[in-house]
Amino acid sequence: MPKERFLKGTLILICAGLITRFIGFFYRIFLSQAIGAQDLGIYQLTAPLQMLSLSAAAFGIQTAVSKLCAAHMAVGKSRDARDTFLLGAGLSLFLSVFLAWILYHNAGFFAVEILKEERTEPFIRLLSLGLPFSSLHICANGYYYAGNKTGIPSAIQLMEQLVRVGGTFLLYQIFLSEGKEISALIAVGGSLASEGAAALLSFLALGYDFHKHHYHLRRLARPLGKLSDILHLSVPFSLNRILLTLLSSIEVVLLPQRLRMYGLHPDAALGIYGVLTGMVMPLLLFPSTVTNSAAVMLMPSVAKLQALGQKKRIRYAARRAGQFCFFLGCLCTLLFFFFGRWAGNFLFHSPTAGTYIQTLSFLCPFLYTNTMLSSVLNGLGKTGTCLAHSVTCILLRIGFIFFGVPFFGIRGYFYGILLGELLLCVLHIASLARNC
Repeated sequence: MPKERFLKGTLILICAGLITRFIGFFYRIFLSQAIGAQDLGIYQLTAPLQMLSLSAAAFGIQTAVSKLCAAHMAVGKSRDARDTFLLGAGLSLFLSVFLAWILYHNAGFFAVEILKEERTEPFIRLLSLGLPFSSLHICANGYYYAGNKTGIPSAIQLMEQLVRVGGTFLLYQIFLSEGKEISALIAVGGSLASEGAAALLSFLALGYDFHKHHYHLRRLARPLGKLSDILHLSVPFSLNRILLTLLSSIEVVLLPQRLRMYGLHPDAALGIYGVLTGMVMPLLLFPSTVTNSAAVMLMPSVAKLQALGQKKRIRYAARRAGQFCFFLGCLCTLLFFFFGRWAGNFLFHSPTAGTYIQTLSFLCPFLYTNTMLSSVLNGLGKTGTCLAHSVTCILLRIGFIFFGVPFFGIRGYFYGILLGELLLCVLHIASLARNC
C-alpha cells in the first residue's frame, strides 16, 4: 500500500475514532451517574460473554477476510476479494445466529452458573439478539480495511455511536416518564439499537459497492477453495481469541469474588469493578484511538508487503510504528499521572476513579505499543506466537488476582496488569526481532 494511502486511511480512522471516543466518553459519564457504579459493574460482567461469542463467530473470520482480500487486491483480483468476503460473511452470520440461540435460551444458566450474578440474565438475552448484526458489521469492516476504504466504516462507526447514545437516552426518558427504576437495561437497549443500525448501513454500502462493479453471486468462483482458505486462517485465530476471551472471562468473574475475600461487601466489590471497567479504562484507552487506527491499517498492509516479499519495508514500518506508540504512551502517562485525580473527581465525581487513573497511568506506553506490535505479528501470520504471548500474560494477571487481591485488594490486580503488559511488550519485540 502506498504511504499516502496508508496515512490517509489512518487519518480518517483516527478522526472518526476520536469523535466516537469523545461521544462515548461522555456517554460513560452519563451512564455512571444514571445507573451508578454497581449497575455499571453488573452490565460490564456480560461483556466477556459477548466477546466470547464474537470471537467464535466473527473476529477470526474478519481477520481472514481482511488478510485474504488484501492479498487478492494487491495482485488485481478484486472479484476474488468479493467472493472471499461473501463466503466469510455468510459463515460468520451462520455461526452468530447459532450462538445467539444458545445464549438466549440458556441465559439463566450463564447468569447464575458462569457469571455468578443472576441480575445479568435479561442483559444476556438482549445482547444475544445483536450478535448477527455485529458479525455482519465486523466482516464488512474487514473487507473495507483490506481495500483501504476507511471512509465507509468510519461513517458507520460514527452513526453506530450516535444511535447507541440516542437510544440509551430515549430509554432513559421513557423509564423516567413511566416511573421505572433506571437500570443497565437502558445501556443494553441502546447497544442493541446501534448494532442493528450498523448492520443495516453496512448492508446498504456493500450492496451499492457490489452493484457498481457488476458483481453477481452466481459467478462465484472456487467457493470450496476460498472457504477452505478462510477456515485455514480464521480457525487458528478464532481459537486464539476464544482462549484469550475465556481466560479474560475467568479474570472478570474472579476479580469481584477475590475482592470479597479481601473483606469487601459484594455490592462494594461490584462497584469497584464498575469504576475500573466503566470509568477508568475508557479514559486511559481514549488516546489509543490513534494507535488502534494505525494498527487496523497496518495489518493488511503488512500482509500485502509479505505477499510481495518486501521484508525491509515491513521492518521499517514495525519499527516506526512501535516508536510512535511508545512515545505517545509516555506522554499520556505524564498527563494521567499529574491530572488523574482531578479527572476522576471532575468527570466522574469519584475520588476512587481518580486514584485508579493515576496508578494505572504507567500502563499507557506498553498498552498502546502492544496493540501495534500484535497487529504486525498477525499480519505476518504469527497468530500462534501472539496467542502464546497473550496467554502467558493473562495467566500472570489471573495469578495476581488469585493470590494478590485477597491480601492487597485492588492494588494486587494493578500489579498484575502492569507486569503483564510489560512482559507482553518484551515478548512481542523479541518475536519481531526474530521474524522481521
